[in-house]
Order: sequence, then structure tokens, then C-alpha cells
Amino acid sequence: MRQGTGRVGETLENTVGILERLVGFDSISGRPTHGIVGCIQDYLAGQGITTHLSYDAAGERANVFATIGPEVDGGVVLNGHTDVVPVDGQVWASDPFTLTRRGDRLYGRGSVDMKGFLACVLGSVPAWKSMDLKVPIHIAFSYDEETGGFGMPVLLDDMAGRSYRPSLVIVGEPTEMKIVSGHKGGYELRTEITGLETHSCNPLNGVSAISYAVRLIAKIEEMGRELASRPDENSPFEPPYATINIGTINGGTARNATAGFCGFDWELRPMPGEDASGVLAKIDLYARDTLLPEMRQVHPHADIVTDALALVPALDNRNAADAVAFICEITGQNAENVVSFGTDAGYFSNAEYSTAVFGPGSIFRAHKPDEYIEIDELAQGLRFLEQVGRRLSP
Repeated sequence: MRQGTGRVGETLENTVGILERLVGFDSISGRPTHGIVGCIQDYLAGQGITTHLSYDAAGERANVFATIGPEVDGGVVLNGHTDVVPVDGQVWASDPFTLTRRGDRLYGRGSVDMKGFLACVLGSVPAWKSMDLKVPIHIAFSYDEETGGFGMPVLLDDMAGRSYRPSLVIVGEPTEMKIVSGHKGGYELRTEITGLETHSCNPLNGVSAISYAVRLIAKIEEMGRELASRPDENSPFEPPYATINIGTINGGTARNATAGFCGFDWELRPMPGEDASGVLAKIDLYARDTLLPEMRQVHPHADIVTDALALVPALDNRNAADAVAFICEITGQNAENVVSFGTDAGYFSNAEYSTAVFGPGSIFRAHKPDEYIEIDELAQGLRFLEQVGRRLSP
């Protein structure tokens, strides 16, 4: 696609400027969102658009909802998330929270996942305002998607309280502008192990929480290998089975003391329609019947506790037809795809909104050092969003 034609050529520079402002906020999951949400509010207010915020219980993190066009039933929700993953331990060639252009690439944390899409949506507002929209375009930006979609129940409650209901939802995660109607779910888990500290000159007098964490992690990895040994040969997913990953681990205070505490974060990604409770039950049984009795022989108060921090719903295509057809009419595509990463789309679909995932850029650049989006990918997003407006204003 060429960058400099039509309205997209006029709005691309503005969109890059918006992306620069958005990347400048270190909106890491779990942190207050006042900065980035205030920036979005101010921008929309400058366009004469009123925003509605829905907050977490502490009032520190907010979803953004705004409507362009008439407040009537129908229309399209454009969803994205404002949070990004941390940069700790990553080596970047430039400041991750300063948008940096090198050639045709724009580098920065969240540039592709998914502030690039947010910038395209905001950059499209002036064009949409100039159109005679018959049904609305809704902007719905959520918080804390990366850690489990914690903003989505709050956002859906807010949407359910309105007098009008949108027809379909497009989640703008980076899919290389391919239509996605299915993805895996996600069990976001935290395991905390309580041991007993003692001097390492005789570790038998203590209970090393780290040592037992290692054994439990080995069991979890064993379960992961068991899942991988039973692939669904007819599945379109890659890989075609549920996966397990240990993400972080911390514990202990010194190398000359047994660790009194160890905790680790992990996830299980089941296929759509797959019940993963049996896997979790086996892991829990191993902790309860094998590890804990050993630990409590030395320390009666030793413990192993696993909490499900979030159960991110998978996306299947049972509610996707209208959203897929809408995107196909605009793009001329006729194929549906699936991905293994999670999005907020499953939440929308479970709330009976017709939902598909479709956005610029590649997920394979996300969460990495030197994350980037290409300028032409922003132009592709803008072209599509312009056509969304035209499709809704015949």
C-alpha cells in the first residue's frame, strides 16, 4: 500500500504524533492509568468527543469509552488496551518509552502491542466526524489486558448500562491485517510456597521453599510435555495443544540461608472449549499429597498455595459471523484464522457481541526489546478505519 494518498496521507503524520505521545507513558500493567487516559481524554475533548471512564475498585485504573455518531443501537466497537508489558531486563537500542524512528520503523514499548492501533483509532476521529454516520463508532480502550483482562468485566458492565447496544466488536490486536476469529484462553496463575529459614550450615533444619518450588515446577513442566504429546492433528492452532509457561520466580534472602519463601507466576493456555481443570487438579494433587507432607515433617506451617489471578476466556467463532462479514466486505478477504495468543475478544464474545480480532503489525514483535511498528502498517490501519466510517455512512 502507498502511504501518501487520500485522507490517510493527511492523517498519517497526526497519527504518528499521537503514537509518540502514547508510547511516552510507561503504562505498564497494574500501574495507575491517569497519565495515558488523561492524554486520550484531552485529545478527544479537543475533537468535541465526550469520554466516559469506568474504574477499578481503587479508582487508579480506568477504561475509556467514547462514541462518535448517533447514540443508537448498532455500529462498531473498536477495542484496544492501554497497558504494556515491562521492559525490565531487556536491552533496547533506544529508550523504550520514547518513540524512535529508524527508517520506516517506529520503535517503542507498545508501538505494535497495541498503541499503534490506538493511535490509528484516535487519528481517524476527525475523518469520522466529517461523515454522516448512520450508526455509531465506539472507542473502547481497556486497562490491564496483558495481565488477564482485568479491565474487561468493568468495561462490559459500563457498556451494559447504556441505552444502546453495538452490533459488533473489532479488537485491534496485531494480526498483520488478517481476520482472526479464534484464540486460546489463558489461566493466569500465581503459586506461593512457605518454607522455613535456617542457616545453610545444616539445611535439614529448615524447609527450602525454592527447592520445593523447583520440584513443583518440574511437575508442571511434565504436565506441559504430556499435553504436547497429545496434539489435535485437525486443529488450526500452532501449537495444536494447550501450553504451559513459567514466567517469573522469586524467593529467598541469602545464599547462606534456606529460603523461607518462593513464589512463581505461570500460565496455562487451553484450546477453545478445552477444560483445563484436570491438569490443574493433578498439579494440586502432587503439591498436596507429595510435597506438603515432606515439608510439614520439618515445619508444620509450611504451605503451597496456587491462586488463579485471571481466567482469560478463549475466543471461538460462535459469535464471529457478523464481525467477520463486516471486515470481509471492507477488505475483500474471505478467510478466518486463529492465533495462540490471548486478547480481550473472548470477553466480548462471551457477552454475546459478534467479535473478531483484526489489526496492524505483527504479534511476533510484541513483548520483545526493540518492539516496533512500520509506518506503512499504520497507514494500512488508517485505510481500514476510514472504510469502517464510510461503510457506516452510506
